[in-house]
Amino acid sequence: MNDITSDSSYRVTADELRQFIERIERLDAEKKDLAEQQKEVMAEAKGRGYDTKVMRKVIALRKRDANDIAEEEAVLEMYKEALGM
Repeated sequence: MNDITSDSSYRVTADELRQFIERIERLDAEKKDLAEQQKEVMAEAKGRGYDTKVMRKVIALRKRDANDIAEEEAVLEMYKEALGM
């Protein structure tokens, strides 16, 4: 009887593992689709004359805390002044 319980547990665990793997694979496919959509949006913006390099920087800045940005910009200005820029 011990073999039957073990077999049953193994099948349940294997099914659960398969479900996790398949979910992750679906999420990976969604990430790939989203990345492709982002590329298309950037290509469209570039086609309309926007600087996509600067757009990417703006996007990165919008993700950050305003105080962190202000502090970094203050230090950058200080360094530029020290170098006569």
